[in-house]
Amino acid sequence: MSKGNFFNYLTHSDEDRKWQIVCNDAGYTVINPGSAYPPDKEKHPDKFKSVTTGRILNEYQLIYITQGQGVFYCGHKKHIIRPGTVMLIFPGVSHHYMPDKSTGWIEYWIGFSGDYPDRLRQEGVLSPSKSVYSIGYHDTLLYFFDKLFDQVREQKPGYQIRSSSDTISLLAEVICLEKNRNIKSGDEELVERVKFLLEENLYENIDLDFVSGEIGLSKVRIQNIFREYTGMTPYQFYLNLKINKAKEWLDYGTYSVKEISYRLSFKDPCYFSRLFTKKTGISPSRWNIQVEKKG
Repeated sequence: MSKGNFFNYLTHSDEDRKWQIVCNDAGYTVINPGSAYPPDKEKHPDKFKSVTTGRILNEYQLIYITQGQGVFYCGHKKHIIRPGTVMLIFPGVSHHYMPDKSTGWIEYWIGFSGDYPDRLRQEGVLSPSKSVYSIGYHDTLLYFFDKLFDQVREQKPGYQIRSSSDTISLLAEVICLEKNRNIKSGDEELVERVKFLLEENLYENIDLDFVSGEIGLSKVRIQNIFREYTGMTPYQFYLNLKINKAKEWLDYGTYSVKEISYRLSFKDPCYFSRLFTKKTGISPSRWNIQVEKKG
């Protein structure tokens, strides 16, 4: 895609909204040092014009700054924006931002809304308290932006669906890059050691004390690093391994539910059944019946 400045404000149908996320606007702008910001101000809808003085939007926006620097005020907090920074704007949250006059900046941005990002916000995956991601320069982000910009420019049938998909990909990439940035040297090796230890003792009933003793680090450190890397505690990961093995045995009809419970070191088959149901949405006995029906 040629890198000429552009922006577009989009429409969407009731059918588009059924996908739970719609792209409302998108743009790419090179702000040269000393230039007015935003450029072509009068061409933007009124609610977007006060970007440098303070505004509240009814949509989310993701802005990626690849060159230059500036400032971003979100609520009562000031952030210094440098190359490789993503700013995340939330509906109903007061904010304003601008490039430094001496440097200008290059910005890629999208605006979006829908039940899907709202749920991510409700679940704490996205939060106004985390509105800046200093993730650096990544080709993958530019790839998704370029795909989305092509869709927005051409607006072929179904472009909103494809744009929504690219928006989700951008959000996921930002979150993943942030998680990777927080992983310190050696943490990945530690996580792999813990995973191996849990898999090796799948048929036992070990706890974090055992893992701590084998690894030689405190329980708190192991738990914090493992959770940061995988999104779950070592014990949750251990239970998931056991449930996956149980599903495998049930698929092949290898053992009864009670036998599986004991082989995986669940002393109480009732607890195993409750856990299996919670994890899979179906009881192990019914899982077994479904497998037999399929056969």
